[in-house]
Amino acid sequence: MSDKYNPYNNFLSVLKRAAQAVGLHENDYAALCYPERELKVSVPVRMDNGSVRIFEGYRVQHSTSRGPAKGGIRFHPDVNIDEVKALAAWMSLKCAVVNIPYGGAKGGVCVDPSTLSAAERERLTRRYTAMILPIIGPEKDIPAPDVGTNAQVMDWIMDTYSMMNGYTIHGVVTGKDPEVGGSVGRTEATGRGVMIVTLEVLRQTGQDPKKVTVAVQGMGNVGCTAAVLLHEKGCRIVAVSDVSGGLRCESGLDIPAIAAYVKKGGLLKDYDAPDVHHISNDELLTGACDILIPAALENQITASVAERLQAKLIIEAANGPTTVEADAVLEKRGIPVFPDILANAGGVVVSYFEWVQNLQELTWEEKDVNDTLKRVMVRAFNEVMEKSKKFSVNYRLAAYAVAVERICTAKKKRGIFP
Repeated sequence: MSDKYNPYNNFLSVLKRAAQAVGLHENDYAALCYPERELKVSVPVRMDNGSVRIFEGYRVQHSTSRGPAKGGIRFHPDVNIDEVKALAAWMSLKCAVVNIPYGGAKGGVCVDPSTLSAAERERLTRRYTAMILPIIGPEKDIPAPDVGTNAQVMDWIMDTYSMMNGYTIHGVVTGKDPEVGGSVGRTEATGRGVMIVTLEVLRQTGQDPKKVTVAVQGMGNVGCTAAVLLHEKGCRIVAVSDVSGGLRCESGLDIPAIAAYVKKGGLLKDYDAPDVHHISNDELLTGACDILIPAALENQITASVAERLQAKLIIEAANGPTTVEADAVLEKRGIPVFPDILANAGGVVVSYFEWVQNLQELTWEEKDVNDTLKRVMVRAFNEVMEKSKKFSVNYRLAAYAVAVERICTAKKKRGIFP
């Protein structure tokens, strides 16, 4: 991976700018430039045909200054150490910006899960869990789903960890199925958080949701949920895409129908409906709309895309979808970006709720989960807006500043051992 598109270098660049913008000395934030722990593991798996394949896996703990490390596990062929380090660092900031008592971590296995059978995915998951088992736990590091993983994978991790300890330990992961200790509302939480932030932006700028157009890149769990919820609020979703391609309809797409189609495994390149046109990923990103929601992978909005982008504002549902170079272009063009560490934090907030329920052996009603999520997200949104005004910085720098100040304060209070 070249330095230009190295997500960890992107993280460091923004971290330093944010810290300097609010007057932090390098000594205050120097530790945040380095993950606390990086683990690389080999994961041997017996395949269905009897052969043995070795997969490469990682678990990175960026910071535990504010509490146990927290972060997803990604199964994707592009997983590498720099990506995992960046994702772990963003998790540290994400937890801090919404003020929940976690640090940041991330894990991943370099694999295309679509090429594995269900039995192979289970064996891969359980062996990977065994390899990272010494550094995870409900008081140490709590994994969760990410790209290429889901509730079933979390169920397997929880079961493997529990079997290795001799009793059921629900709190070792979040994002589980409710039948095995998961929280209602968790699956939709990240997309719901994106919706909450979007509506707050519209409310504070005096815009009617029924009069705005939205384009969503990525129709996985997060993008699909955000699209469905915004559609329910009256927003006109004019474009969506998945890995196979995109769709556009000026009068608005039938989002419930598309969501049902995607959930059944359909690819958008094969979707057909009246007045719906097939478009490329680039056309989705640069097409006319009021709000662009990138909900796919990192580095989707490059400087080239930013120069041609027609959206009036961007709400980042994916982690790190905008490069540093693109950020500079967007700022110059006056297109505000509401950053990932704020906009997509709904998932980790409800993961925190799930963890609390597990530790207390309680269950919450879905309304309680969603109402508390909204309260946390709106509070964080307002704190970022206030920081942006106070220091005259963009929303990304403001969100980083809120998070970095909290982590640095915790680190200063704790001191350096020994």
